Amino acid sequence: MEEDVTEAHQPLLDEEYTASLHLAMKQVERHEREIFRLRNSVTYRLGEHLTAAIRRPWKLIFLPFTFPYHTFLLGLEKLGLKTPPCDSLSGDYSADSPNDCVLLFPTNGVGFGHFTRMYAVAKAIRKHSPETEVIFFTPMPTLHVPYVEDFPTYHIAGRYKFNDMSSSQWNGLIEEQILMILDAHNPKLFMFDGAYPYRGMLNAIRRKSKMEKVWMRRGMFKKGSKIPVDSIQFFDKIIHPGDAISQKNEQFDHSVKVQHIPPILLVQPDEMLPREEACSRLGIPSSAIVWYVQLGAGQINDIESEIRITIEALLKSDTECFIVIGESLLGQRVSFSNERVRILRDYPNGIYFKAFDYSIQAGGYNSFHEMRTNQIPTIFYPNMNTGMDDQLARCKVAEKEGWGIVVEKREMKSINQAIFEIANIDINNAHQSSHHHDTSWITELIVD
Repeated sequence: MEEDVTEAHQPLLDEEYTASLHLAMKQVERHEREIFRLRNSVTYRLGEHLTAAIRRPWKLIFLPFTFPYHTFLLGLEKLGLKTPPCDSLSGDYSADSPNDCVLLFPTNGVGFGHFTRMYAVAKAIRKHSPETEVIFFTPMPTLHVPYVEDFPTYHIAGRYKFNDMSSSQWNGLIEEQILMILDAHNPKLFMFDGAYPYRGMLNAIRRKSKMEKVWMRRGMFKKGSKIPVDSIQFFDKIIHPGDAISQKNEQFDHSVKVQHIPPILLVQPDEMLPREEACSRLGIPSSAIVWYVQLGAGQINDIESEIRITIEALLKSDTECFIVIGESLLGQRVSFSNERVRILRDYPNGIYFKAFDYSIQAGGYNSFHEMRTNQIPTIFYPNMNTGMDDQLARCKVAEKEGWGIVVEKREMKSINQAIFEIANIDINNAHQSSHHHDTSWITELIVD
């Protein structure tokens, strides 16, 4: 009888031993990673260089030359222009196949661009493959948005939210947190959306050899880009969302597979509120002419700001129109007292688009393609100082297609003229975009 009891408990003991061994190996690996980060820090490596010279006095003669050169090489590593040392830990002790799970990592930018694309991808995955678990990891503070759709979400505050935290310390946090998420969920696909790949993220995902790694990146890789020189090779595929303006081919060669897809939009027409319901929620008569204004920067209380001048021009141009100001969830509260002005602080604002007759927008990627797809006559205020993002060229496409007007120099006269002209646009003869329903690439991605 005792032998039967012992044999019955044997599988359980083996299972506990395996779990304990796995946990111990993870703890040892975590300590080894921390040791590697310390040994790879600038202060340690510079100290090691000085110590080596003291141990071998003949090296002291060359120290005035070798120390600046060594410092220069370390600087190149920090700027991403030189590949840093790589530890030899594999870190992937799991022999199991990946789970039917996808981990999405939208970084935080000046707006919602990265997050919006990943949120759209998450909803498309759920539509095409409802059984697939979709998880977010992000420094974006708007965690309530994915929670509404029941997407599990992990959060880490951006580096500059901390007092005096170094880049290496923050990347260490990124690496450890992503590794814990990967270990807990064992996803089959990891997708990053951002312009700059964090070193901690790269260190974490390379340890999962069975996981597909995808970089969603708007725009091409240009010579002189500030991304780390070795970062592209950490990924299995680069996905470039389309743009209204033509883009040049890659400026430098890499061996990673590239896929070009149509522009990604979060809200589809069948997800938008009917006009009467949208107007009711906004407190606007459904028969009124409604302007949607979303300019991002600028203080409305500043009488010389673009948004203030724009609102006043609209109110004077039509004494019966209503104005909806799109307020960012990431920005400060807007205050403007007028019975025909509404402040909309929601996400996504796209569900209200059927209530809008005209709009005034900045020239960003997301807002442009939303207006283009939904054929809302739009006045664009392109930002002329955005570096690699040519907003002027993008907005000029709206003029060529017949549904938009570009105002480069914003003052009362030019704004009034644009308001007059946009009211006379024949939207029926404008270009019709037909890309927003194509999400077949999502199916191909999660099946692969």
